Amino acid sequence: IDPYGFERPEDFDYAAYEEFFSTYLVILTRRAIKWSKLLKGGGGLQRSMTVKRYIRKGVPLEHRARVWMGVSGAQAQMDRNPGYYQRLLQGERSASLEEAIRTDMSRTFPDNVRFRKDAEPCLQGPLYNVLLAYGHHNHGVGYCQGMNFVAGYLVLVTRSEEEAFWLLDALLGRILPDYYSPSMLGLKTDQEVLGELVRLKLPAVAALMDGHGVLWTLVASRWFICLFVDVLPVETVLRVWDCLFSEGSKILFRVALTLLKHHQASILEATSVPDLCEKFKEITRGRFVTECHSFMQVGVGHARGPPGTQGGAPGHQRAHPAPPALSVGDGAT
Repeated sequence: IDPYGFERPEDFDYAAYEEFFSTYLVILTRRAIKWSKLLKGGGGLQRSMTVKRYIRKGVPLEHRARVWMGVSGAQAQMDRNPGYYQRLLQGERSASLEEAIRTDMSRTFPDNVRFRKDAEPCLQGPLYNVLLAYGHHNHGVGYCQGMNFVAGYLVLVTRSEEEAFWLLDALLGRILPDYYSPSMLGLKTDQEVLGELVRLKLPAVAALMDGHGVLWTLVASRWFICLFVDVLPVETVLRVWDCLFSEGSKILFRVALTLLKHHQASILEATSVPDLCEKFKEITRGRFVTECHSFMQVGVGHARGPPGTQGGAPGHQRAHPAPPALSVGDGAT
C-alpha cells in the first residue's frame, strides 16, 4: 500500500522505487522547509513568480490543499460563499443524478483501501457528497464518468469535503471549462490542439498516427478527461496537478508532449493499430514517469523570468493555446 492507500501492483519495482525515493526524500524535506517559511503567518497565498517557481519544484503533501485552494481561487470562492456547500447537500435531490453517482462509487479506485466500504473512515461517503453537491451546483454538467476519479483525488489530498468541492468547481468551472459538459467541447478542442502540437513538434509520430488512421481522441481522451489519474503514478499526477491549479491547462499539453517526445523512438517502432495502443500504455509506466521530480523538470521546468511574465489566471490559459515549450522555462506559453 502506498502513502495514499493504493495497492502496489504485483510487478512493482521496489528496488528502483527505493533508489529514487531516497533521493526524492531529501528534495521533499528541503521543499517543506522553504514552503513552511513562505506560508508562515497563516495568511492567504498570493500568486507570484516565487509561488509559481516553488509550485513547479513541488508542493509537500502537508501544504498541498492550502496551496491548491489559494492559487486556484477556490479559497476565495469558499470564503465568499459560507454555508453554500451544506445548503447544496440539504436542498432538493435529483434521483437520476444520485443514481448516476451511486453507480460509479464501487468503480472508483477499487485498488485503494480507503475507498472500500469496510474502510474506517470510508471515503466513498465524502466523495459521493462532493459529486452530488457539484451536480446540484452546476446543472449544465451534472455528473459524468471521469469526474469521480478527479474528485476522489481531491478528497484524498484535502480530507475536506468542502475544500474538495470548491477545488472541483475551480477545475471544471474555470481551469478546464466544458471538459465535462454534455458536448465536452473543451475536451475535444484540447485533444485537437494536442494533435496539432504533435504535428508541429513530433511530425514523425503524427505521420505514423495518420498512416494508421488512429485519432488522437482514442489515445488522449483518458489522459485529459481523468487529468492523468490512473494513467501516471500517484505522486507524479499530484505534481502535475500542482502546476495545473497554478497555470492552467497548458500543463496537460506539456505532460502529454513530454511522454511522446521521450518515447518517440519506441512509438515509431509500432507497425499496427494494436501495436500503437500498446505503446501508448507503455509510455505511462516505468522509471521515467515514476521519478516525478525529474519528470516534471523535463516536462514543465522551473519558472524563471522577471515578475509579471507568469501569465494570467489559470482559467484563461486555454483561450489562446500557444505551442508549449518542452525546454526548461516558460517559452511561448
